[in-house]
Amino acid sequence: MPGANLGIDLGTENVVIFVKGKGIKISEPCIAAYSNIDGRLLAVGKKAYEMLGRSSGNIKVIKPMKDGVVSDFTVTKHILQYFISRICKNMIFKPNVIVCVPSTVTDLEKRTILELIKLSGAAKARMVEEPLSAALGAGVDPQNAKGTMVVDIGGGTCDIAVVTMGGISVSKSIFCAGRSLDTAVSRQLKRERDIIVGERTAEYIKINVGGATLREVELGMTVKGKDYITNTPLVFEVTSKEVYLAMRPALEEMVNACRDVLELTPPDLASDISDTGIILTGGGAMIKGIDRLFESRLGVKTRVAQRPLDCVALGTGKIMEIIQ
Repeated sequence: MPGANLGIDLGTENVVIFVKGKGIKISEPCIAAYSNIDGRLLAVGKKAYEMLGRSSGNIKVIKPMKDGVVSDFTVTKHILQYFISRICKNMIFKPNVIVCVPSTVTDLEKRTILELIKLSGAAKARMVEEPLSAALGAGVDPQNAKGTMVVDIGGGTCDIAVVTMGGISVSKSIFCAGRSLDTAVSRQLKRERDIIVGERTAEYIKINVGGATLREVELGMTVKGKDYITNTPLVFEVTSKEVYLAMRPALEEMVNACRDVLELTPPDLASDISDTGIILTGGGAMIKGIDRLFESRLGVKTRVAQRPLDCVALGTGKIMEIIQ
């Protein structure tokens, strides 16, 4: 029996793995926890994420991906080995892997990722650009000659591309994405209210009361943090308006990057986009009202893909069907 065919979305925040014939089997945080005493791997994925911000001096929690590329080779290898072995533990042959990368990674970064995939247990490894895979996962027909703009808002990068005939015509990648929004929330609370919150809390606030536009009915939520002046724990309320104002500059940067891509798009493809619109994918596409923000700023109809977090991984499944 030949090895399994896997599609891996190796993201800054999450690892999503598609298995041909079975769908998505892994969708977990890209994070690992180690013992500071003997360097032993303690946990990967969800279990390691639970330790983030709560680990003792004997445990270190590491996110090995930064801005869509590998910043810690060894930790990334351990994470991939763990997840691949979970899927292929009863298989004799090594799997064949398609891995997705941001459209602007360098040749050196590409070679690093390919080597990493092979060392993690793959027999063969191929690469595909994330926005192209996201477009296919969102339902764009690879044979369609009409241009479609795809904006994949991940954890570390926002990849924007105009896709036509199964290829990318124009693209741009910026290091302003989901993690930037979390940082903006925590920075705003520290600057305006002298409150410190952890990385997980900032993300929790963004998800629950954040929005790309002002809500008609303002929401509030109670969260826990630490007083910057006294260093004592405190419970406080944060409103949806506060979070919107904190995130607005980063969201505008994403919109401006899309505008730059539209300006570089050939006229015929640009006219196609006015018909086909913009598709938002990635975890950042789940921010409330982000489709309305893009549509109002760019004047192009915008929609959020179904299962936006899984689009890149699902797209690898479509690519497997094309190349085999």
